[in-house]
Amino acid sequence: MATTVQEQPKRAASGERRLGSSNTGNGGGRYAGPTERNLPGVQEFSPAPSKTGIWVLLAGIAMMFAAFTSALVVRQGAAMDWEHLALPPILFLNTLILLASSVTLELARRRIALFMGRQETADERPLLWLYVTLSLGLIFVAGQYAAWLELRSEGYYLATNPNSSFFYLLTAIHAIHVLGGLTGLSRVILKLNRMTLRRSTLESFSYYWHFMAVLWVYLLWLLWIRL
Repeated sequence: MATTVQEQPKRAASGERRLGSSNTGNGGGRYAGPTERNLPGVQEFSPAPSKTGIWVLLAGIAMMFAAFTSALVVRQGAAMDWEHLALPPILFLNTLILLASSVTLELARRRIALFMGRQETADERPLLWLYVTLSLGLIFVAGQYAAWLELRSEGYYLATNPNSSFFYLLTAIHAIHVLGGLTGLSRVILKLNRMTLRRSTLESFSYYWHFMAVLWVYLLWLLWIRL
């Protein structure tokens, strides 16, 4: 006697999305494959390696500057040739510039989120605030160089005394990390122009840049009370 086997209903392929309400009781709904409108949503998810990598990097940088801080405190306590060093006033202007760049980056990040989500208010690519952030970062580095020139004009060089050595060391290493961040920002701008920017890339860079701003505020405070 023949047995009739009913074919099981096919599941929707991965990447397909069910349209309509699932609790209507009508026995299923329509299926639709991914459309071009849905593609930006794929970039909403941040891959774990990207987030893990940036936090490992920031932890390493924090540990390095913590070691420099300990070395400065120990060297100052044991030094007989430690002299007071008046910080160049331009450093305070540089601080405002770097903090302002964090604000413009956050504005850019929010506009890019609207642009990637195809919101109605995002009618053009939000590149303006990224370029402003890039310009402010370059101005900050130029301001740091101006501070070094001012110290040189006063007769303070890298090997003049221990406190001038720490000043050049800490500000130069921080400036190098800022230049690295500017390189990353240029990559973000390039990817946005090519429409290949992922949300995780922008968020990782934002964490790095905001960390550089906070780190500089800490360094300025450290130099102010110790030098």
